[in-house]
Amino acid sequence: MHPKNLSIKDFTYQLPEERIAFHPLPNRDDARLLIFEKRKIQTDIYRHIAQHIPGGSLVIFNNTRVVEARLLFKKDTGGLIEIFCLQPHEMYADITSAMNETGKVTWLCLIGGAAKWKSGQLLSLPFSVSGQSYSLKAALVGKRSDCYVVALSWDSSLSFAEVLHHAGHVPLPPYIKRADETADKNRYQTVFARYDGSVAAPTAGLHFTKEVLASLKEKGIRQQFVTLHVGAGTFKPVKAETMQEHEMHAEFIEVGRELIQQLLEHKEGPLVAVGTTSLRTLESLFWLGAKLISQPGIFDHTLPVLTQWEPYETLSPPSKEATLRALLAYLDVQNASQLIAKTQIIIAPGYDFKMINGLVTNFHQPASTLLLLVAALVGNDWRKIYNYALENHFRFLSYGDGCLLWV
Repeated sequence: MHPKNLSIKDFTYQLPEERIAFHPLPNRDDARLLIFEKRKIQTDIYRHIAQHIPGGSLVIFNNTRVVEARLLFKKDTGGLIEIFCLQPHEMYADITSAMNETGKVTWLCLIGGAAKWKSGQLLSLPFSVSGQSYSLKAALVGKRSDCYVVALSWDSSLSFAEVLHHAGHVPLPPYIKRADETADKNRYQTVFARYDGSVAAPTAGLHFTKEVLASLKEKGIRQQFVTLHVGAGTFKPVKAETMQEHEMHAEFIEVGRELIQQLLEHKEGPLVAVGTTSLRTLESLFWLGAKLISQPGIFDHTLPVLTQWEPYETLSPPSKEATLRALLAYLDVQNASQLIAKTQIIIAPGYDFKMINGLVTNFHQPASTLLLLVAALVGNDWRKIYNYALENHFRFLSYGDGCLLWV
């Protein structure tokens, strides 16, 4: 069956609210770890994850950094308008350059209380940095079918990333029904987070500590990083009866030439993605390379983009080695050290994995595209895995426990 014809009703389960983790554990690596290999389940904790990954493996993490994307503006009347910064306007080449803008920026946003925001009304949000007072101003520029266009400006040389850090709030997922706390600034962020741009954490990475990373290195397990800036679309519910009617969210990815070369040279040992975002990035590399092989020069004058159904429409895909070499050749032509692209890939049952052998991930919401990805990886055993986790009191969703799944 083509994934377009899948019904999301076949990928749901009962998730009691008491199984949702509303706060993280005191220690990141105390989180429980379910290991699924050769259709068998065992359990451990993340502190010992190196014991369950063979030496010589290559483990890929997403080093995106969550920005404080929720801005709470108070009107003169006392009314509250919440601006949730989704992604930069198309005028910017990528998220990183938009985050480095100073003085002003244009952003695509969700707005809570939009009906209270009168046309032409300028909102102001005071904030301070090292005792110095500043003001962030917001003007409503336009409305689109699924978001608003907002012009933001501030009276300093601070970058937009710095402004968000000092003026904004941590964008906790909608199912964590509480206000963000000071601790969330640290705990809703991986220890290896580096590049500002996400409005949701790559949650599988939240369980890794410097000690756990060191234990992987000691076993000869290599570590590399990709950057996928997670958008709010990761929480977008599937409301369509079949997946054909669901539009997958598109996200920016950034991958260095060094990693592509390392993927090409990696012949022995499994390739493990930490998080669905890392997995989607790696699989997208294959299909972007395939597009370059079938249509040389297609990305010479435009941002490389992979749409959601393209992987299912390629009848005779090339080898992994050929696609990676095509990407390296493209970077040579562009005289670039990293690949910047957008991916809309949807991974669902029927997908043929080209890059990875294993996945570290959390337990996901019922009827979500993330659960579809898990089902694509382990087949119908996803029910066995999730039933086991529920029956054995695992903690679910972003601040919850997780699993190591082998293809």
